[in-house]
Formats: sequence, C-alpha cells, structure tokens
Amino acid sequence: MSSPSEVAFITYINNVSAQINQYLSIFIFLFGTVGNILNILVLSQRSFRSNSCATLFLGSSIANFIAIITGLTTRMLSGWAVDLTNTNRVLCKLRAFVLNVARPVALWLILLAGIDRWLLSSPNIRYRQMSSLKNAQRSIIITLILSILLFSHIIYCYEPNLINAPLKCYGVTITCRLATDLSLMFMTIFFPLLFMLIFGLMTINNVRYSRNRTRPGDISMITMQGPPSTSRTTEQQQRNKIDDQLLMMLLVQVLLLFIFALPLGVQKLYSTITTNRVSSQAQVAIDNFAYNFVLLLNFIANGMPFYIYTLVGGNVFRKELQKMFATARQKICRL
Repeated sequence: MSSPSEVAFITYINNVSAQINQYLSIFIFLFGTVGNILNILVLSQRSFRSNSCATLFLGSSIANFIAIITGLTTRMLSGWAVDLTNTNRVLCKLRAFVLNVARPVALWLILLAGIDRWLLSSPNIRYRQMSSLKNAQRSIIITLILSILLFSHIIYCYEPNLINAPLKCYGVTITCRLATDLSLMFMTIFFPLLFMLIFGLMTINNVRYSRNRTRPGDISMITMQGPPSTSRTTEQQQRNKIDDQLLMMLLVQVLLLFIFALPLGVQKLYSTITTNRVSSQAQVAIDNFAYNFVLLLNFIANGMPFYIYTLVGGNVFRKELQKMFATARQKICRL
C-alpha cells in the first residue's frame, strides 16, 4: 500500500503532466499549424514547383500539418471537453492510424530531401540526373504506401478506455505495443535520423569536392571560349542559389530533428527494455510523465520547419513569403 507522501507525489506528477499536456499543446498547436500552412502556401509557389527538394519539403509540411491536427487537437481540448478518441473505438483507431502514418512520412520525406541534395551535388552525372521532380513525386507516393503498410496493425491493436497505459487509447496487448514502439523507434526515428546524418555529411563532402575542383585555370578556359548567354547565366545562378539555400535549410532541420525527435526514440527504447519490469505506481506516473513530455517535443519537430526556412532559407524563401503576403493584401483591398 502506498504511503501518504507517495500518493501526494503521484498526484503531483499526474497534475503536472495534465497541465503540460493541456497548455503546452495549445502553444505547439498554434505555432505548428500556422507555420505548416504558410510553408505549404510558400512551397506551392511557381519558383519552387519545379524543384525536387522543395517538392519533398512540401510533402513533409503537409504530413506535419496532419500529424499536429490529429495528435494535438484532442490533447489541447482535454481539459475543457471529453476526448472522444479515448472512449470511442472507431475514433481511437482512426486517430492513432492517421497520426502514426503521418509521422514517418514527414520524417522520411526530409530524409529523401537529403538524398536528393546528395544526388544533385554528386560529381557523377548519372546520380545528378536522378535528382528530378518526377522521382520526387514517385518517392512521396511510395513513402505514403510503405508508411500505411508499416502501421496497418494499429487498426487491429489500438483500443480505447485503457487504464494501465501511457494513453487511454493505446495498444491493448504487450505484443501490439512492442510492434508499434519498435516500428516508431527504429523506422520513424533512429534509422531516418542516422541516414540523414550520413547523407548530410556526404553532401557536404560533395560540395567541398566540387568547389576544390574549380580552379583559376578552369575559369580562364571558360573566358577564352566566350561569355555565356546572359539569360541562361542568370537563370542558372538563380537555380544554384535556390539549391544552396535549400541545402542549408535541410542541414539545420536535420540538426533540430536530432534534438526534438530523438528523445521519443530513447523513451521508446527504454519502454521496450522495461516491458516486463514490475513497477510501482510512482514509477508508472514518472514514466507516463516522461512519455507525454517527449511526445510533445516530437510535435515541436512537426511544427518548426517554417521557422527554420524563414530564418536560414535566405532571400529566396523570404521573398516568396513577402510576395505571397503582398498578393493577398492586394486581393483583400480590391474586395
């Protein structure tokens, strides 16, 4: 039987967890939904439509938006209204399935954007040709299908009204929880982040190689051959500028994903290791608090891309954003 001090501690931890869930969720929901909507609008502009990396960023932003809407709406409203996903079987399964499909899609598309930048920076022309809008669109479709297949077990596994679980709508058996946790841990977090790091370093190496390969003699040879067409040069410079700024946006985003997404993977690893451990009520309360906190950190990762792109995306992204606002202002003034 728990002592009065332990009961008070458990009550305190549960209250703190509930407050963080309720109020931090509101903040993440607001900055995440606004940011992703603006991201979708900017990346849909004409200057980005033919860019394969920007297309992958656009797909990732849509997946992030869906993840935030499905994951945070019920948490945000939990203190003021009844969460039907905790009690209704259909809503429980539907929400869990959509959320767990959207999460890996958002992260895998960032990984694919990293692979696209590596291909584009490669000295091998065959690799550079693989970086195309058509391949990016195919990758988005394949990623969505694989994510649906990977988390299809959730439709069978998840049930509402659970008591001894981190969430009331959760995997009903240990096997179901292990399947979901291992899929999330390795396929959604650890492996994508690892490959992001690998391809990011390889891309930086390719960029350094290409810069070192350009020598004064090469420039003089180009000069002797005569000046290139002005319009073609300007267009190529614009493309190179967009490519460089997209690479910077990608590298910063990968760094922040390590900070905000990796803790959830670590928590899932800990949860898997301690599955068969007999825990006290105080330990269960602490584990649930840790799970809810790192889960919210993961939602921050879903909401931050727009702010990364605005700060480190250079003039290209900010100019498109300003142009979009100016166009919207003109249309409003005409009404």
